[in-house]
Order: sequence, then C-alpha cells, then structure tokens
Amino acid sequence: MSGVVVVGAQWGDEGKGKIVDWLCNRADVVVRFQGGHNAGHTLVVNGVIYKLALLPSGVVQGKLSIIGNGVVIDPWALVSEIDKITAQGVSITPEMLVLSDQACLILPFHRDLDAAREAQAGAASIGTTKRGIGPAYEDKVGRRAIRVADLADPEAIDWKIERLTAHHNALRKGLDLPEIDVAALKQELAEIAPKVLAYAQPAWRVLDNAFQQSKRVLFEGAQGVLLDVDHGTYPFVTSSNVVAGQASAGSGLAPARSATCSDW
Repeated sequence: MSGVVVVGAQWGDEGKGKIVDWLCNRADVVVRFQGGHNAGHTLVVNGVIYKLALLPSGVVQGKLSIIGNGVVIDPWALVSEIDKITAQGVSITPEMLVLSDQACLILPFHRDLDAAREAQAGAASIGTTKRGIGPAYEDKVGRRAIRVADLADPEAIDWKIERLTAHHNALRKGLDLPEIDVAALKQELAEIAPKVLAYAQPAWRVLDNAFQQSKRVLFEGAQGVLLDVDHGTYPFVTSSNVVAGQASAGSGLAPARSATCSDW
C-alpha cells in the first residue's frame, strides 16, 4: 500500500479540492482524518456540483471512503449530507462508506455553547462556524464524550449523558442558557442511531486490510496548516490537528503505512 496526504499550506482555501478530486481517480480508498462539518470540498464531476462537508470526496467516484476517529460527527448533519448526495444520484452504502465507531459526536448543546461563547466574546470572538465542533473536541479530550459506538448501547448512553450534561448545564447556567432536556436528547439519539450505526465499524481494521491488499490510500485533509491547533495562527485556529502527521492518529493507521507515495 502507499499513502498520500493532502492538506492546505495556508487556511484550506487553496483549491486543494481539485487536487483531491484528481488524486481520487488513482486512489482505492479515501480517508477523512480530522475536523468536522465546518470544512470540506466542493467538487464538479461531469458538470454536477457536489458540496461535501463530512463525506470524503471518494464517495462521488464510488471509492471506498472512510471517516476516521479523528473527525467529530454531528449525526444529523451526516445523515442529511448522505441524503443530499444520494438525491444527486450517488449511491452511498455501508459497503463503500465506513464511519469509525471511535469517532466522537457533536450534540445539539455543543452548538448552543459554541454560539453563546462567540456572542459573549463580541469583538474578541474568533469566528467559529457555531456548529459545535470546538466544544465537541473539548469533551473528547475531557474524556466525557459520547462516541459513535455508544449509540448501540442504551445503558452506556444513559450514564454518559448524565455525566456530560452535568458538565454542560454548569456552563449553560453561566451563559444564561436553559438546562438540557435529557429526555428529548435521548429520544433524538435513539431515532438517529440506526441511520448512523449502519455505517459504523472499526475503521482502523478496514485500513489495515487495505494495507494488506496493497491498496492506494488518499488521506483528505479538510483545512490548512495555519488552522492547526498546535502549528497554526493560534488562537485563530480550528480545534484539531490539521498537519499531515494527524493522518495516522486520526485514522488508526501506523505512520510508516501512511507516509509513502512511490507508486502514485
């Protein structure tokens, strides 16, 4: 197997979608490894415009596409995007789209918190998309996030929501937001779970199988290096690592397996 990582050298608006689209023709597998639905690529294929946010660009060309563990997932946004692209004539099935069961979820109160913080900051706001991505990454590193796999375990959901909402209700009180309606949240998650779990599995295993079969893997960065949380124009950055090294951690593939491109 050989791997190629594509990331922007600036803020992600360098036209890298065109490069990704071109490389997709050569790739067997396309992987998103960081970010959320605040970025993505617009592709024009045979005169049809496809606007992708969470879905890897490979879906448009029928390539095996993987959303890695380094991505935070708004389940409602994901299902909506799948429905939108399907309506454009693209077949998206669990056989060609894999969602890491380790990926953490963006929940409605993450969006509330994101927007409230930006409003409170006023002129000092950093210009987030208010889609809850930053707060979701905070919960991930705080070890209180709900992950995709948890959607299949109602008992785990119960105690994890209790722990998570205890944290967020304290924040919401300070921002004059109402407490989270836990019953409504559980109902919403129960309704969306089957649609999301249809695509969920250990993404690292799929990638390892691709390696064993000498497949070509394209790692699709959604943003540019200057937005990297460690190496970018801090604090005006995104909430994840954008640099090429994140391709390994954000997908579960060993660095040596994602760093060669000799036969592309």
